Amino acid sequence: MLKLREKYNKEVVPAMVKEFGYKSKMAVPAIEKVVLNTGFGREAAGQSGEEQKKLQQSVLGDLSLIAGQKAVLTRAKKAISTFKIRQGMAIGAKVTMRGQKMNDFIEKLIHVVLPRSRDFRGIEPDSVDEGGNLTIAIKEHIAFPEISPEKAKRIFGLEIIVSTDAKSKEEGLQLLKLLGFPIK
Repeated sequence: MLKLREKYNKEVVPAMVKEFGYKSKMAVPAIEKVVLNTGFGREAAGQSGEEQKKLQQSVLGDLSLIAGQKAVLTRAKKAISTFKIRQGMAIGAKVTMRGQKMNDFIEKLIHVVLPRSRDFRGIEPDSVDEGGNLTIAIKEHIAFPEISPEKAKRIFGLEIIVSTDAKSKEEGLQLLKLLGFPIK
């Protein structure tokens, strides 16, 4: 099995040049970054300061294990009284991966996580936006091999955004298919 970077250079670039008629190999779209994102504002809203800290540490720890690098908290931009959220309150966590960590994560996502996730039947082509970026939601983070289901304190969902520099949806979709994403 080829590593993602080798597969991109040896198989994807020639196929994309042939299909879309690029004048240079450098014009072929590539994956720029992968963002892992989760929100826990609903759980944090009704809790005391100490319970919120425990929740934050739990989510940050699991997200850092999954990504292989440190996760950061995302904070509320403005207060929303209906949801019991104050401005500056931590309501989520995210990790942005680039380079080798990104490639390793994508391989793990394609070959391990997506087949392990419950009721998975392939990625819908509608998950790719007009800019060629893919957005996937995973309901349970315990699908990742780094997380032990027995030791997980809370089970939370993740949003995975695979950002490409494709110019259109068709280019992005073809790039992702050639890289091995299980798109229907």
